[in-house]
Amino acid sequence: MDGISGVGERVNRILENEEYKRYLGLNEAAEREREFCRHDMGHFLDVARLAVILNLKEGQKVEEELIYAAALLHDIGRHVQYADGTPHEEAGAALAASVLAACGFDPQERKLVEEAILSHRSREAAGRPGLGGLLCRADKLSRGCFACRMQDRCSWEKEKKNLQLLW
Repeated sequence: MDGISGVGERVNRILENEEYKRYLGLNEAAEREREFCRHDMGHFLDVARLAVILNLKEGQKVEEELIYAAALLHDIGRHVQYADGTPHEEAGAALAASVLAACGFDPQERKLVEEAILSHRSREAAGRPGLGGLLCRADKLSRGCFACRMQDRCSWEKEKKNLQLLW
């Protein structure tokens, strides 16, 4: 790859993990008729790549493999939220634990990723350094509200919407 390091074998194991694929399918089915932002692989990769950019620009040294793992897993609990109202960050952190373990992440790494998933919707987390702050900021920056056909019907407050291209 011309001297560019990849995201790591363990991240690719997440993509190949049957449990993870099942959660993606459940999210897709739950959002089939959704008119607003979807929580799919395109969103996950946007979040990962924005978090990597933020990590570099801010001079943080968060491991890219952990950034990608957190980004790929941060919304996998959406289908649970739609089904029973459990906040998706809580459901997602719980679901991520076994996927991370199966893909070779050690207990300390799993805890970091799970905590980042749990806090990715927190306004307080957005201002913090580390994996949780990166994930939170990248998740919000990933939305192209300025080009969304549903902008006028979206329940997000105007201050929360990305009405200008920032990245």
